[in-house]
Amino acid sequence: MRDSCQDLFDPSATVMDSSYSSSPSASRDPDFGFAFNDSNFSDRILRIEIVSDSAEAVPEADDCKTLADWALRKSKRRRGDIAKKENDMYHSFAALDINNCPEEQILDGQPEAEDGMGNENHDEEEIPMIEDSPSGDEAVNSDDSNWSEDGSKVIRVKTLHISSPILAAKSPFFYKLFSNGMMESEQRHVTLRINASEEAALMELLNFMYSTKLSINTAPALLDVLMAADKFEVASCMRHCSRALRSLPMTPESALLYLDLPSSVLMADAVQPLTDAAKQFLAVRYKDISKFQDEVMNLPLTGIEAILSSDDLQVASEDAVYDFALKWARTHYQKLEERQVILCTRLGRYIRFPYMTSRKLRKVLTCNDFDQEFATKVVLDALFFKADAPHRQRIHAVEESSSSSRRFVERTYKYRPVKVVEFELPRQQCLVYLDLKREECSNLFPSGRVYSPAFHLGGQGFFLSAHCNMDQGSSFHCFGLFLGMQEKGSVSFAVDYEFAARSKPTEEYVSKYKGNYTFTGGKAVGYRNLFSIPWTSFMAEDSLYFINDTLHLRAELTIKREVPSSQRGSS
Repeated sequence: MRDSCQDLFDPSATVMDSSYSSSPSASRDPDFGFAFNDSNFSDRILRIEIVSDSAEAVPEADDCKTLADWALRKSKRRRGDIAKKENDMYHSFAALDINNCPEEQILDGQPEAEDGMGNENHDEEEIPMIEDSPSGDEAVNSDDSNWSEDGSKVIRVKTLHISSPILAAKSPFFYKLFSNGMMESEQRHVTLRINASEEAALMELLNFMYSTKLSINTAPALLDVLMAADKFEVASCMRHCSRALRSLPMTPESALLYLDLPSSVLMADAVQPLTDAAKQFLAVRYKDISKFQDEVMNLPLTGIEAILSSDDLQVASEDAVYDFALKWARTHYQKLEERQVILCTRLGRYIRFPYMTSRKLRKVLTCNDFDQEFATKVVLDALFFKADAPHRQRIHAVEESSSSSRRFVERTYKYRPVKVVEFELPRQQCLVYLDLKREECSNLFPSGRVYSPAFHLGGQGFFLSAHCNMDQGSSFHCFGLFLGMQEKGSVSFAVDYEFAARSKPTEEYVSKYKGNYTFTGGKAVGYRNLFSIPWTSFMAEDSLYFINDTLHLRAELTIKREVPSSQRGSS
C-alpha cells in the first residue's frame, strides 16, 4: 500500500508543483477550495503555533502598507536573525534560516526528515507529530511549556483540517512531511511553528494550494506569500505571485527590492521572469547614466549590475563604463580588499574589456583596485580579441551572447570603436580603421554625427567623425568624414591625412581624399561628400561601399612637424 502511495505523490513520478508548467493549462487546475479546513474532506489536522517576532521585527504583516515598510521589516528581521543565530549556538538545534526569509521554528527537536527529497536550496527542517486538539483557534496559557528553546513565546495556536494528498501534490515539503517513512508520518496531527508576521501569508498559501487563488493583490502582501511559498516549496504559488507582482507598476524602489530577495527565492525558476523584468526596468530607466549620475551613484550593487549588464547602455565608450564602475566601487567600498572582491567577482564581469581602448587597458594593468591576476587575464583576453579577424570576433560574440557578462558583445556606443596601428619610424604615423554598420549610417540621416573615441599620435589626441550633411552647394544630403584634434592649447601639428574606404568589386581600400592641415585643439578638417554621390545613392542596396552591410573606413595620419606658436603668430 505504501508503494502505491509513493507512486502517486513521488515528485520524480508525478507532475508535482516543483515542476509545474506555466502553460495555459495551469489555470485549469482543479479547484478544491470547498475542501479547505473541512473535516469531511480531510485526513489530518495541522496545528500552527504562532510565536512573537523578534524584538527587531515589526510585529504584524498588516503593518506593511508599502514596499518601503516591507523592506524596513525585512532589514530589521535580518538584524534580529543575526542575533538569534548567535543565541542558537547554545541550543541543541538551530533555527531555520533560509537566507533572511521569515523564520520558522519547529517544535520539540524531533529527528530530521530524510535527505534528498526537497529543493537543495532549502535547509532540512525537523517536523514533529504530536497529539492535538480539535480544529480552531486556541488561547495559550502562560506556563513554561509555551516557550520555545530559543526564547520565543507561543502567543496563539491555529488548527486546520487538511488533506495530505492535496498538500503533498502541490509541495515537496509537505510530500516529504507525510511520506518520510517514519512513525510520525503515520500520525494524524502535524505541528508547525511560525512567526506572527508569517501567519497571514501562510493562511493565504494554504488556501492557494486548495483553490489556486489569492485574496490579496498588494505588493507587500504578495511578497510575504512569495516568501512563504519559497519556504514550503510551492512553485505554482511562487509563479502566481511573480506574475501578480509583474502586473503592478514597477518603480526603482520595487525593482531593487525584487533583486534583493533571498537567494533561495532568486534562484527559483518561477521568480526569474520577475527579476528579469526588474533588471530590464532599471536598464531602460538608467540607460543614459550621465543624466542620472547622482541617483545611479547611490544605487546598491544589484542595481548597478542590472544597468551595466545591458547592451543598450548609452555611453560614449566602454572606457566610460570602466571609469564609472571604478568610481562607484571606490565610493561604496572604502577598504581596498573589499573593493577588489567586488570589482573582480561582481562588477568586472559586466565591463566589456575587449571594447576598451588600448590606452585604458594599460591603466587597468596598473590599477590597484583590481587583483593583478584578474587584471592580467582580462587585458590579455581583450588584446587577443582585438587581434582576431572580424569573423572570429563575430563568432566570439555569438558564443558569449547567452552568458550574463556578454563581454564580447558590442554595445551601441556613442563613440564607435576603432583599431589603430601606430608607427614611430621613419615618421610618426598611424592608421585608424573605423567600421560602421548600414543601420548606424541610416540613423545619421538627415543631420546626425557619430564619433570615434580619441586615438593618440605624437602625444596628442585625435578623433574621427562621420556626418550626414548637405553638400557644398546645399543641394542634397551626402556622407562626410572629418578628422579633429582633441586637446586645446598652444600646441599645433601639421598633419598629412588620407581617407580611404573598401569598395566593390575588389573590396580593397581605395583612396577617396587626401589633404594636409595644421591642427590646433578643437579644430576639425575633412570632406563633406567623401564619395561624391548623394546620400540616397550611398545608402542604396547596390552601393559599392557596403560590404556585408558594413562600411569600412580608414584614415592615415602622418605628422610632418610641430609649428612653434611664435612662428604661427607672426605669419
